[in-house]
Amino acid sequence: MRPKDRISYFYDGDVGSVYFGPNHPMKPHRLCMTHHLVLSYELHTKMEIYRPHKAYPAELAQFHSPDYVEFLHRITPDTQHLFPNDLAKYNLGEDCPVFENLFEFCQIYAGGTIDAARRLNNQLCDIAINWAGGLHHAKKCEASGFCYINDLVLGILELLKYHARVLYIDIDVHHGDGVEEAFYFTDRVMTVSFHKFGDMFFPGTGDVKEIGGKEGKFYAINVPLKDGIDDTSFTRLFKAIISKVVETYQPGAIVLQCGADSLAGDRLGCFNLSIDGHSECVRFVKKFNLPLLVTGGGGYTKENVARCWVVETGVLLDTELPNEIPENEYFKYFAPDYSLKIPRGNIENLNSKSYLSAIKVQVLENLRNIQHAPSVQMQEVPPDFYIPDFDEDEQNPDERMDQHTQDKQIQRDDEYYDGDNDNDHNMDDS
Repeated sequence: MRPKDRISYFYDGDVGSVYFGPNHPMKPHRLCMTHHLVLSYELHTKMEIYRPHKAYPAELAQFHSPDYVEFLHRITPDTQHLFPNDLAKYNLGEDCPVFENLFEFCQIYAGGTIDAARRLNNQLCDIAINWAGGLHHAKKCEASGFCYINDLVLGILELLKYHARVLYIDIDVHHGDGVEEAFYFTDRVMTVSFHKFGDMFFPGTGDVKEIGGKEGKFYAINVPLKDGIDDTSFTRLFKAIISKVVETYQPGAIVLQCGADSLAGDRLGCFNLSIDGHSECVRFVKKFNLPLLVTGGGGYTKENVARCWVVETGVLLDTELPNEIPENEYFKYFAPDYSLKIPRGNIENLNSKSYLSAIKVQVLENLRNIQHAPSVQMQEVPPDFYIPDFDEDEQNPDERMDQHTQDKQIQRDDEYYDGDNDNDHNMDDS
């Protein structure tokens, strides 16, 4: 029997205390709620808990343009009125507001995904979890859809230093456009996104006909869905496509974005998935026994997001959780029944059997095109994709780590955070 998976989990309480603004649907507070559920179910005792390093500007610039990173670093709510042209250029505004500690927020969630990838690369764990990551819409030179820095692309670039092929899977209700775009022209990464498509739904991309280009042709897979898809239809389609993808592409590692806005009852979503259906996808991917990096993503009914991600943490730990939520700092949010179950979705399922069948046939047909294509599959990791490790000595001295930052990076197996160490702001943002 295979030895038990070693799981690394990344969390910094500061990430949950930022505030996008009073009417903004993105509530990072959901990350504190998730973490406290993890603690109250005592899942922290079954994995190694780490506080991620704050990603350096030079690390963020491995994908993003240096001028965009520099602007995010510099801009504050008090100075933004001085830069109207730059705000427009970098798409900062209503969807992607400038808020207090924006850059540090990006550094923490991106640092978590980069650290997760590095621990996998160094074979220090089998599965790495960063629920704060998964911000899949961010582009090279601009923010998009509540996402500023694309931690997924940075994590995948890290994995590509050790793996010839990386598979990216996205079950957020929105198309994983930023990740697809970053790797659209390479066969080193296969992107597979299951999402709502049509009716001007954000971001408007992700048609089944978008398949990649140049060397990456047939290495982008899109599964466009209509409103109301349920557990049975979704998981059946997911398993059929993902099993064929893994068999054909033979990835060395998998990145799984678990956006929880595909759950029934999400404030911005339109699917009927239960937590059982959503987590079944995680269980299925885990069974391939490949190095696995798991992130969060969207999710705008925050108590359901926390329920979902704690259940999925349990799935990754092979631990079934009792339905009654244990007493914890955010217990009141789970009223009235204080359980892990969420109400059934009642949106009409517009995905007919014939529609889903046609999508599946088209995707599997595209996959057949890569089976005999000569590519990196037969070789070692090619040197041209190698990104040199960041040299600390070349840093601007002002950006070198102070002692506090160094202390925060020390990794201890018994380290976890609860109570006052979380730096939560108990603001009413429901």
